[in-house]
Amino acid sequence: MFFKKVKKADLEAVSSRNADQERQENKMMRAWISFGIVIVLLILLFFASINIGSLKVGFGELISGLFVKYNKDVATIYDLRFPRIIISMLAGAATAVSGVLFQAVLKNPLADPGIIGISSGASFTAVIITAFAPTLYFFTPIAAFAGGVVAFFMVYCLSWKGGLSPMRIILTGVAVNSLFTGLSSALNSMSGGDRTGVAAIVEANITQKTWDDVTTLLPYVVAGLFLAMLFTQECNLLSLEDKTARSLGVNVNVTRIVISLVAVLLASISTAVAGAISFLGLIVPHIGRILVGSDHKMLIPFSAFFGAFTFLLADTIGRTIAAPNEVSAAVIMSVVGGPFFILLLRRSGKYGK
Repeated sequence: MFFKKVKKADLEAVSSRNADQERQENKMMRAWISFGIVIVLLILLFFASINIGSLKVGFGELISGLFVKYNKDVATIYDLRFPRIIISMLAGAATAVSGVLFQAVLKNPLADPGIIGISSGASFTAVIITAFAPTLYFFTPIAAFAGGVVAFFMVYCLSWKGGLSPMRIILTGVAVNSLFTGLSSALNSMSGGDRTGVAAIVEANITQKTWDDVTTLLPYVVAGLFLAMLFTQECNLLSLEDKTARSLGVNVNVTRIVISLVAVLLASISTAVAGAISFLGLIVPHIGRILVGSDHKMLIPFSAFFGAFTFLLADTIGRTIAAPNEVSAAVIMSVVGGPFFILLLRRSGKYGK
């Protein structure tokens, strides 16, 4: 009888391990399928966005005009639409990954660079450069980064009261966001509302962006995303209790500061070129966790692709929904993200603690 019980227990243990392994395999398969679908959708949207507008060219004509012989329509699309599309993708990827990092660092699933004031702080310093020192345009991302750092430490310090409360972070962030948004709007009014300069940043308008803007944004985004991938394991450990993370050899405070700076960099440089984007860094990580799980080794790259797709989709909708007039992609994100944010608040009472 004893041996039968032992054998039964062993069989149950083996069965449980097999079931766990099968669940893990299914989860991994779903994650890779989600990756594939998002990448395919991004490629399709990229080519669709190229042809949305008054000028339309076939795929063969596009390739020929880009690489074989000059084509006036293709040249116009290349100069006007390509920079806008690429900036949308880069800014979307950077903002989404910034949201992932902030949520890991602050242990707050509602953290978003737009909500907690990072984007508005970066926008304010970018506006100062654009309004008063336009010849220093290529230093705008650095100035925006400095503004984002100031905004983050304001939120972090003002929220600290024997620890970080998710709701205190949100409320403090809303206040800091309002402060810097008001200052940016004031500078916009004082500068006369130059749409190609200050207003373009304040209103997150990317209509007139050029290849110079792409050149400015690209190296910072690539560097920021590379750094984010280096800290995937640390992000996973920060999701644990601080005591547990320290017992595993993690210097929690230093790690939190370093990852925060990477998150601020990504949010700030996208704000410097594309303007402040609210809720993108909130929506994308939440959907990402549903599709690929909470492991940051999968979540960060998935969020980069999905963020690029989401913001490009918002921009494409914005320039077609009221044609020939345009609606800013940031406005589209706010319209979609506001109800999403309220839904998250209502579904989980713990955020209010």
